[in-house]
Amino acid sequence: MKQLRLGLLAGLFAAAGVLSWGAARLWDTVGTLPSVPLAAPVVLAVIAVVLLATALSIRSRLRAQRERRPGAKGVEPLMAARAVVFGQASALVASLVCGMYGGVGVFLLMNSLDVPARRDQAIYAGLSVLAGAGVVAAAFFLERVCKLPDDEDQGTAPAV
Repeated sequence: MKQLRLGLLAGLFAAAGVLSWGAARLWDTVGTLPSVPLAAPVVLAVIAVVLLATALSIRSRLRAQRERRPGAKGVEPLMAARAVVFGQASALVASLVCGMYGGVGVFLLMNSLDVPARRDQAIYAGLSVLAGAGVVAAAFFLERVCKLPDDEDQGTAPAV
């Protein structure tokens, strides 16, 4: 399984931001721009909390197992792999969604902050971007917690 790359996530964020900014600009000339839902930052924040709680739980279980505490509950490898896949998928989707809301937020900031409804939409878009950044950070932390230590015995053999 490959690790998450910050460059890939930043590229997805930028591409989605530019596309959504252009789409918002076009949509506003044709009709009314769809609103940013209040639930968007809430859902992203809940996903970030779930990822962080999973990472902390796995980390404490691994620490207890490493210290050989009596009654320590180990971590099943398949469960850890599923958690990492969930984190990676969440980070990819969050970067796309953040780019989308970021582009719409930039459009709203540039054009119409004097209208209270549009100002609220810009705030919701900004909160969505912040919550999405939390999802990405939690996914990186989860991936770091679940990373296997490098096996030093598998290095290159000495030249004879």
